[in-house]
Amino acid sequence: MNRSHVFKALLGCCLIALLTLPMRVFSQDPTAVPATPTSVPPSALKIVGYFPQWGMYARNYRVKDIVTNGAADKLTHINYAFANVSTESRCYMETRLGWGDASADYEVRYNKDQSVDGKADEMGQPINGHFNQLKKLKAMYPHLKVLISIGGFSWSGRFSDAALPENRVAFVSSCIDLYIRGNIPLWAYVTGGTPTAGTNNGRAAGVFDGIDIDWEFPAVPAFMGDPSRNLPPNVYRPEDTENFTALLAEFRKQLDEVGREHGKHYELTIAAPLDKARYSKMELSKIHQYLDFINIMAYDVYGAWDADGPTNFNAPLYSSPDNPAPVDERYSVESAVNGFLAEGVPPEKIVVGVPFYGRGWTNVPNQNNGLYQSDPAMRPAPGLWEDGIEDYKRLKQLDYPSFRDPKSGTFWIFDGTTFWNYDDPEVIKDKMAFIKSKGLGGAMFWSLDGDDGTLISAVYNGLNK
Repeated sequence: MNRSHVFKALLGCCLIALLTLPMRVFSQDPTAVPATPTSVPPSALKIVGYFPQWGMYARNYRVKDIVTNGAADKLTHINYAFANVSTESRCYMETRLGWGDASADYEVRYNKDQSVDGKADEMGQPINGHFNQLKKLKAMYPHLKVLISIGGFSWSGRFSDAALPENRVAFVSSCIDLYIRGNIPLWAYVTGGTPTAGTNNGRAAGVFDGIDIDWEFPAVPAFMGDPSRNLPPNVYRPEDTENFTALLAEFRKQLDEVGREHGKHYELTIAAPLDKARYSKMELSKIHQYLDFINIMAYDVYGAWDADGPTNFNAPLYSSPDNPAPVDERYSVESAVNGFLAEGVPPEKIVVGVPFYGRGWTNVPNQNNGLYQSDPAMRPAPGLWEDGIEDYKRLKQLDYPSFRDPKSGTFWIFDGTTFWNYDDPEVIKDKMAFIKSKGLGGAMFWSLDGDDGTLISAVYNGLNK
């Protein structure tokens, strides 16, 4: 999931400051009075938004912003991104550069202006940070479910080990103990080591309603490592395919067991790739029985990691015959959904991912309005956080000529040199109509901090009106 490129760009500088002042209170101006609580689910279909752990830093995006931008009364699910897997094949929490930010999770204290309910954190309360804010948000919006998302593009490297038969049961148990039972460490920063989990303290119980597995990707190479964070390349094995199925079965089994104790159903979901080369390594016909739904990452199809082009679309709805990519690489929302349906996944369990960000190039030849162009002088378009990628809420402010391609159901802007493509409300409307026409389960998006409230409204309206 190339959404984690944003994470790579920010986590280094953010965690250095955090390690220096792990209990620092960051300032944020209040923007609105907390909304009136609602207990009615806002959508018959699922609307799933990812909340990035690191958004509180440079973007200054916090749980409160989910309320103030109007998303809270439209979402059905929030996926909290991300949790990591330890070298011992366990779910764990720590604050260490490139490996975890447990201080943001549950240690950083909020003042009243930052807090979702307008009440400052008090000394001695069980948890602080995002976890406490999410718990408060659920009290205000009881229909909301919050899932912990484990993995992500750069933190999937140890899934293959954790899914091995000798590790599987203990790995799943550690995740449930930490995130469902809420037995979090009393203090998450231990120099040069991994902190031990809390012993039946239950401090974070009630924050999470389930688990989202974001293994990128079973049985195929993906993340190639990052020496700056001491992260090696992902481990992968041919037997990942069968082990992934067995891992999900074990998660379902243990979640049901703790669910019977607590008298509730804990959800289990996954993030899945849209291209057949990768999803064919998953036993889709078997795994769907263990899952509440599957989020297809129907974005990052093309981007400026191919610096010299051709310019192309991040998240096309349809596969255009004009696409210069090889025929078997003309990926789209439609091709992915049809592939999952062909594998026997029930349509109501398919949730389509949409991007709340765009991808672009600069130094693009001024031909065909910048579309499908290649040139050795091209490079990723300048972005605020990382070149080649930009948040929707910033892209919408660019006063470039705009264009639409009905063959692929896409939108782009081009000023004669710089090409950006992203989903605007009209594209979102068409994608929601597609979801309804196929009888699918709903929509997912990456990520909440990229929007100003415009796109989440388009998702909600498209699914419900």
